[in-house]
Amino acid sequence: MLEIRRLVLLRELAIRGTLAAVAEALNFSPSAVSQQLSLLEKETGMTLLRKAGRRVQLTPQALALVESVGEVLDTLERAETRLQASATGVSGLVRVAVFQSAALALMPATLREMAKTFPDVRVEMVQREPEEALRETWARDFDMVIAEQYPAHAAPHHPGLDRRALITDAIRLALPFESASLHPVDSLESARGMPWVMEPRGTASRHFAEQLCRRTGFEPDVRYETADLQAHIRLVESGNAVALIPDLVWAGREAGCRLLDLPDLPRRTVFTAQRVAGAASPAARALRETLERIAAAPQRL
Repeated sequence: MLEIRRLVLLRELAIRGTLAAVAEALNFSPSAVSQQLSLLEKETGMTLLRKAGRRVQLTPQALALVESVGEVLDTLERAETRLQASATGVSGLVRVAVFQSAALALMPATLREMAKTFPDVRVEMVQREPEEALRETWARDFDMVIAEQYPAHAAPHHPGLDRRALITDAIRLALPFESASLHPVDSLESARGMPWVMEPRGTASRHFAEQLCRRTGFEPDVRYETADLQAHIRLVESGNAVALIPDLVWAGREAGCRLLDLPDLPRRTVFTAQRVAGAASPAARALRETLERIAAAPQRL
């Protein structure tokens, strides 16, 4: 019988790429990870790892084993959720990864409602960029993720993740009020001469914003780059930049700048995702349904 903990280490190596990354994620030393994988090779009687410079590569036999480990972990997770579902009350831990605007607009009311309705459920929240968070949820670092998808830019799909839409919100051009603006701007076309603030390269929002400007006929002057949408807002309000801002950012507050509709009225989709194997967890189901009620509230957008 193969040792499940060693199999999990092999799967983690396939996911994270290096022994050091596995050790950091699981609070082991790299030498301990290497030792356990060597023992797994002895158990299987097969070569599972090959040296490739300073890294190691998984052999075809190791990759086949990793696929089976995922199936075993899914079975164990389903068994755990069935056990939780058999209890009379709703309790347990739900680890959720959230991107910034959802953390600000949706999570405070959701956490408050969860504390009142399901006091025995502990919700732990970590802010993550959506693409990273989707992968980490698939890898079992989180139980659930709140992620986003921009028009013409599909969020990554990982096997075994169930997605459900929460809301869609409009994306608008945010401009300084005329009294704060350094240049007269009244459309996307006339914003070509303004400094822009955008999220870092590689993010879905940055790709969407740059493509929209290019389709309009200009290359945006991205003078400011930050993942913090609150910083975007302050730069716009102070007259230093323009930006593309989703409506969810303004939930519960008045916009401090002018908001103009964009051509074709593009909308962003905000969704939850969790592993299918854990979908029966009463605690995770309670959190997901609470999020959906909060997101559907009329005052939310």
